[in-house]
Amino acid sequence: MNLHSEVYTLNEMHDQEPFWLQRSPSPLPEWSRPKTTGLRLSRHLTGRLRLENEAGHYISPFHDIPLKVDSAQNLFNMVVEVPRWTNAKMEIATQEPLNPIKQDLKGGKLRYVANIFPHKGYIWNYGALPQTWEDPHQKDKSTDCCGDDDPIDVCEIGSKVLSRGDVIRVKILGILALIDQGETDWKLIAINVNDPEASKFHDIDDVKKYKPGYLEATLNWLRFYKVPEGKPENQFAFNGEFRNKAFALEVIKSAHECWKALLMKKCDGGAINCTNVQVCDSPFQCTPEEARAFVQSVPSSVNKESNEEDQVWHFLGK
Repeated sequence: MNLHSEVYTLNEMHDQEPFWLQRSPSPLPEWSRPKTTGLRLSRHLTGRLRLENEAGHYISPFHDIPLKVDSAQNLFNMVVEVPRWTNAKMEIATQEPLNPIKQDLKGGKLRYVANIFPHKGYIWNYGALPQTWEDPHQKDKSTDCCGDDDPIDVCEIGSKVLSRGDVIRVKILGILALIDQGETDWKLIAINVNDPEASKFHDIDDVKKYKPGYLEATLNWLRFYKVPEGKPENQFAFNGEFRNKAFALEVIKSAHECWKALLMKKCDGGAINCTNVQVCDSPFQCTPEEARAFVQSVPSSVNKESNEEDQVWHFLGK
């Protein structure tokens, strides 16, 4: 694989998070149901983005936001970590109390994904399904690889550029099995239910029909995005074929069961931090006062290094 780069200029993109995030009441069992229907975001000098409920109490976007919105319609909540066209590799910090959204670090430096021609940053709104966990000790029957120790990733393909920290309702359309260094790293394909074209999409074939080329671009993006870092191309199960909604829903169901075992201390969670405010009966549940103390204990320092990588286009060729 040959690679060369070229510098270009980009306009600064709007990246302001909304103060209030509304979602519908959840049909989940009481033990996993939040006690509020309103969420808001708060920025911190630590560079972390935290969620609060309508009472002003800090909550975990990993554990306290319900997975399902409507069981009958298969609607799910998605936490947006990375808005489309941006480069900063933001993610739910699974090993920190209350799991804020923060930028990933590697070798002490902030991580950014490279721009690979013809794309700028991420080509979808990227995030995760709350209350899911890909167990690194459990081998997936379909991929023969264990999980990657994270919530399930979501590629939201709607027409709107969302904001970091948004909690949106999505329709699941399909799934792709990326194999990252021997671990299963599922990538769900979904669409925001409030997207103007959402009514057209019901399964993976609708993506092929109404957004031709998007799935092929998704496969290529995920295959090559680490190559500019000097890493090999990513591999995929099923020869890189996307599986349909029914298959995806089974994967979500399994990951949710793994998460429940994690929160009830029925499996080895390793370094995962399970602190939560609203998951009843979980041995990791804390009080709102304890949650605030966790947040206030984080040192107020942030890496302000500039990033030149998002101004570079990489051209890959055989």
